[in-house]
Amino acid sequence: MRETAQPGDLLDWYDTHARDLPWRVSPADRAAGVRPDPYRIWLSEIMLQQTTVAAVKSYFERFTTLWPDVAALASAEDADVMAEWAGLGYYARARNLLKCARAVVTDHDGRFPQTRAGLQALPGIGPYTSAAISAIAYDLPETVVDGNVERVMARLHDLHTPLPEAKPALTALADALTPQARPGDYAQAVMDLGATICTPRSPACGICPWRDPCAARAAGTMADLPRKSPKKPKPTRLGIAYVAQRDDGAILLETRPDKGLLGGMLGFPGSDWSETPEPDPPLEAEWQDLGEEARHTFTHFHLRLRIMVAQVGGNAAPRRGVFHPRHSYRPASLPTVMRKVHDLAHGRLREML
Repeated sequence: MRETAQPGDLLDWYDTHARDLPWRVSPADRAAGVRPDPYRIWLSEIMLQQTTVAAVKSYFERFTTLWPDVAALASAEDADVMAEWAGLGYYARARNLLKCARAVVTDHDGRFPQTRAGLQALPGIGPYTSAAISAIAYDLPETVVDGNVERVMARLHDLHTPLPEAKPALTALADALTPQARPGDYAQAVMDLGATICTPRSPACGICPWRDPCAARAAGTMADLPRKSPKKPKPTRLGIAYVAQRDDGAILLETRPDKGLLGGMLGFPGSDWSETPEPDPPLEAEWQDLGEEARHTFTHFHLRLRIMVAQVGGNAAPRRGVFHPRHSYRPASLPTVMRKVHDLAHGRLREML
């Protein structure tokens, strides 16, 4: 009879093999009494939504250098935070980050709530993030289930129900294993197991601390799990981006509406994004078609942006947007799709000066 997976076996492995992450308190330090900073745990969890650890590390370190605590972030200028977030994607997270920081300062005296319900009442914190903060920051026995945990549970129990239908069953299986002792370390241990050993491709079963109780290993089905329902093909939307440069080198940018994709971010004025976008230039000018498209993929659709460029005089009066002086224009502060527009248009703009 196959043995049952034990949280203690995983914790023993984690004590030796825990990843060194900038927001993490190591198991040795935690055992010595060091407690995680809820602000750093919250910030890392928001950044890690739909984003890899490798991509998040430098952003996390930059944010915590600029804004070392929740009060500092709450008092930051919106534009500064959005600019630092540029390139990380899913920009609604940055807007909710500021809303949440300000709610913690205003409504909770600068301290994050210590209950899952209290955390989930804050802007931008859903069931997963509230569970992660509760477990990791406050060592409460909450069940934390991300993609890594789903993969580990599916293989451990050889569960072939496809995702997302399998989510409730996988959560229940994860909940049954969550221990009362060291639940914060355990939550991170399961995620580390999925990230480093029980990987999507070529899992290293021979060195897994749960190799003996793993049903998928016994059945030889590890590579098939977790199963996923087929995704619907993404539609393609079209749009037009207008890149205007003034004679002094200033670039026309606008702040996008708070709601919707890239909300609150700086970008080039443009048309709607649809199957048949209507031209909508931000000012009268001799617009030239660059002859190239900026292509980008969002979660639910592909985008192809036709790029129009124009050189305008110093008295140009845009209907929307503001000219940013050349010395303060930072392409790196633009969201990724707008940086692609800049990269394609940059050469033509230099020729125009």
